[in-house]
Amino acid sequence: MLTYALFFGVPMLLAMWAQFKVKSTFNKFAQVPTRGGMTGAEVARAVLDEAGLYNVKVEPTNGFLSDHYDPRGKVLRLSEATYNERSVSAAGVAAHEAGHALQDKEKYTPLVWRSAMVPAVQFGSMLGPIAIMAGLMINITGLAWLGVILFAAASVFSLVTLPVEFDASNRAKVMLAKMNLVTTQEGEGVDKVLDAAALTYVAAAVASVAQLLYYVLMLTGRRD
Repeated sequence: MLTYALFFGVPMLLAMWAQFKVKSTFNKFAQVPTRGGMTGAEVARAVLDEAGLYNVKVEPTNGFLSDHYDPRGKVLRLSEATYNERSVSAAGVAAHEAGHALQDKEKYTPLVWRSAMVPAVQFGSMLGPIAIMAGLMINITGLAWLGVILFAAASVFSLVTLPVEFDASNRAKVMLAKMNLVTTQEGEGVDKVLDAAALTYVAAAVASVAQLLYYVLMLTGRRD
């Protein structure tokens, strides 16, 4: 029971804290307008155009902090809280997503790896735990270990995601400053918003790796 609490409880608390941190920080700086008065959509468009990515579209999407870049469709989708808002938070998030488009243009290696892993991750994260539990129930160790291998893809994916997200944030900070889209003080707010967002990816990686290790412990007979 202690092992379960350590490998699942602690990561869960970390994830909850990270979600609280990103939401509270985003909401705080969503109340701070930028001097330039550009919307998130305008900031994203400016960064993309500066990089010569005229073919990448900027579209609104539903959901809170559902912002993302679709490398297949070459579309940058911004949530309602980002697309039309003229705040420090909107500028930071929009530039971050534009950073992913810049990565795509340059064939940034971790992004290429992550994109290639998506099918395996979707398959492994769903069937891995099922194979593990089935293997344990019917006492077929090989099947359980196969499940561990399948689930491991999800853990590797979460780790590869870290440099992708950190790099996108760094690109965003550089572009916003280079293009004078935010003041120095506003840039400090952008740093806090993007750093808080990065915590969610760190928490997700910790949770995935912890779950993988727990499965390994189950199969090696060292579970409490």
